[in-house]
Amino acid sequence: MLLNSERLFAGMKQESLDAIVATMPENVTYASGFWAMSQWIRRGPQAYVLTPGPGRGEPAVIASTGLIDLVADADVWVKDIRRFGKFIVDRTPGVDLDRQDQRIEALLAEEDCGDAVGALVKVIKERGLQNARIGVDEIGILPQYWDKLAEMLPQATLVRAADVFRYARAIKTPEEIARLRQSARIADMSITAALAVAREGATEMDLARAFHTKTIVEGGLPVLGCIGVGTRSAMTNVQPTERVLRRGDVIRFDVGGRYQHYRADIARNAVLGEPPEKMVRYHKAICAGLDRAIAMIKPGVRAADVFNAAVETVRREGLSHYQRSHVGHGIGLDGYDAPNIAPSSKDVFEEGMVICVETPYYEMGFAGLQVEDTLVVTKDGVDSFMISGTELRVL
Repeated sequence: MLLNSERLFAGMKQESLDAIVATMPENVTYASGFWAMSQWIRRGPQAYVLTPGPGRGEPAVIASTGLIDLVADADVWVKDIRRFGKFIVDRTPGVDLDRQDQRIEALLAEEDCGDAVGALVKVIKERGLQNARIGVDEIGILPQYWDKLAEMLPQATLVRAADVFRYARAIKTPEEIARLRQSARIADMSITAALAVAREGATEMDLARAFHTKTIVEGGLPVLGCIGVGTRSAMTNVQPTERVLRRGDVIRFDVGGRYQHYRADIARNAVLGEPPEKMVRYHKAICAGLDRAIAMIKPGVRAADVFNAAVETVRREGLSHYQRSHVGHGIGLDGYDAPNIAPSSKDVFEEGMVICVETPYYEMGFAGLQVEDTLVVTKDGVDSFMISGTELRVL
């Protein structure tokens, strides 16, 4: 199971919530196992998961009729499914249906609740929560739907609750950790595949095609592909073009895909031919900062202290003017989970957090250099998911 129910209930207790409603796609999947495809690919479609507090009833998924097949054909552990909206699926007479189609047929036979909010309100009332304090993840619900929910539940207290899900998702379950480990490993292998085609005359797009092809071959899906060469590598969000790779060019990867809905975000660097002294020195400095940050991380350590140590180490080791706003972040269903490794962060590392630690450097007219590892916090340190090292690869 993806949901860390103990952590979610603890967050709900802190906010005195009787129930909580997931609305953004990542939280819907997290709370139920239901991947509401239309939510993930465009803005606007509504899907919800109601999770009552302990002893207040069973959870429920609210899904549009057009997505019912994804409830039947996936590992959705929430069994109460409420559908809304018209969608036509015909059936061939006299043909025996397989297990998934039988489940779809049964769900289509259930009542159409009209619209998303109507379905949600129906479930809330069935659980006796119409007068309760209900947390609603405010990120995925459209404003007009929030207003309608408040109008239909005049005696309930609606509270913004996206931060409760952020709190819960910070500590990963064993299943989440396994998926994140595989996602990071696929990204790492995909960088190696891209470097295998790196030669004079190859383009950024050649590298990108090799990278994303390997991601798909290994069971992942493409998401993030910042791959830049030469001075273009200093563009923080560089997107591959037909720019040709030339001798002396640095290649910067800030990349990752998705494996069973879980994200990867890693970074590595290579250079075609012998690197100049400045590149070697700067790269060594950012690697030292990364190593210092990773060495410090364990339960109870403040994220802000790790940030300060990483930046100071980079400066001391050869990049004296180095500055950063953060040196890492949590990762999970979303690319940025808690904690945030930043100077103003109040976050403290806890066992079970999966984090990306990074020390990027961008200098227009020169190059971008970036190292980023993904790891899980253990009881006495960290366990890295990475296959490759952070060294500057000379091609």
